Formats: sequence, C-alpha cells, structure tokens
Amino acid sequence: MIIWINGAFGSGKSTLAAGLHGALAGSVVADPEEIGDLLRRTLNEHLGKLRDYQDSPAWRRLTTAYIGEVAEYTGGHVIVPMTVLNPAYAAETFAPLRLSPGLVHLVLHVDPDGLRARIDASEEYPGDEARSEAVRAHRRRAADYAAAAAAWMHADAHLIDTSALTPEAVLDAALTRLLPTHLATADGVRP
Repeated sequence: MIIWINGAFGSGKSTLAAGLHGALAGSVVADPEEIGDLLRRTLNEHLGKLRDYQDSPAWRRLTTAYIGEVAEYTGGHVIVPMTVLNPAYAAETFAPLRLSPGLVHLVLHVDPDGLRARIDASEEYPGDEARSEAVRAHRRRAADYAAAAAAWMHADAHLIDTSALTPEAVLDAALTRLLPTHLATADGVRP
C-alpha cells in the first residue's frame, strides 16, 4: 500500500508520516522532495535549471518510478509526505501508483487561521532566523492550497481536518481510515 499524504505546507505531513512509520509494520517513508533536490543540484548550472521541480516531467516520472520500485522491493507500506497542488501533476503521478500495490491519498486540512499560526510558530533552522523565515514565507502560499483543495484535492482524497487535532489524534484518524481494510500496526493489531 502506498499512502500519499498531501495538504498545505505546514499541515503536519511529516509528523503524520513519522507516526505512521512507527505504527505500521514494515513501512518506509519515501520523500519525493529528495528527488527534487537531486534534480535541482544536477541542473543547477544548466539552462534547464528548475524553479519548481514539480514542473519538470522528469520529477514526476522519477517520483512514480521511485515510489513504485520502493513498494515492490520492500513489499511493505510506502508513506509519501508530499504536497502536490497541480491536478495534472497529481493525475500523472498518482495514476500508475493506483494500480499496484494501490494508493491511498490522504489530505491534511487546517483552517487558514490555524495554518497561519502553525507556520508563524515554526522554526525550521533553530538559531538561523533568516533561513527559518524563508521556509515560513514559502509555506505561507496557503492560497495555492486553498485553490487546489476547492478545485480537486478534497474530492480526490480522504480528508482529515487537523485544525483542532493533536498529532496523536491525526495519527488515530489516519489509522482508522487505513486499518480496517488494508494494514496492520507494528504490533499486528487491527481495530
């Protein structure tokens, strides 16, 4: 099973991925951002230098191949924490993954005020306010998420509204969605 965790920047995707990894036996976390970083470094001095690696068809093809190969190799659950806002990019990336071993698309939603508060409170680089603010500025692109949520994302996925939930409650909500039909926890227990 491939569990793609989508949502706004700062919605808790990495936290949920870590929680699922701890709860699901044999799972791995595969972050497509690493593929984007690799492409960005590789093409840094090239005319085809990337501003947003998701705009590159290579990123989408490599991500699909990477996730699919990891799923086949491990035989376990692959947890993918990655925001994809463009519906065409999501369709291109998700279509092959929906076939086998299957894809569960989760979207973490946070109300705009709560999201803004989470972003403003984050400190990605302790002691380096300039770098932390650069990350916060990127995450404040909440309007991009809101447009995608309204246009396609919420209809395409299982939505978890994290606005008033603790990380533990978000994990419980995700496991409730996943466990009944698909997965076992690390201790082998199903609800």
